[in-house]
Amino acid sequence: MKKFRIPPENIRPIANGYGMCLIPDTILVTGLPVRLMYRVMPQYRQDSGWRFFAGTETAEYLSNRRLNGIYDVNIIANYCPEVIENLNAPPYSAYEMADDGRWVDVSVSTDWLELS
Repeated sequence: MKKFRIPPENIRPIANGYGMCLIPDTILVTGLPVRLMYRVMPQYRQDSGWRFFAGTETAEYLSNRRLNGIYDVNIIANYCPEVIENLNAPPYSAYEMADDGRWVDVSVSTDWLELS
């Protein structure tokens, strides 16, 4: 059984209603900080599209389903309240944490989607 850095009984309701997201154990179990967050188009009804990473995960690590999970966005907000400011960003948004603790928008433009 996984031992989360923040016990479930200590999770506060600070970002409810956003849906589900992907969070690896590097954050929830190991306790590394969130360094990258990006949003894809939701893949199912409750999916927020958000994916959160510490930035140390390899492709092999991420392909191991036992080391990654789908959790309520409120969980990641408790681990890293700084993510809350970006949660309303649209799909195809991406942010990386700078050394000074600010989020840097590293989104790729989707203007090409509207070209005809």
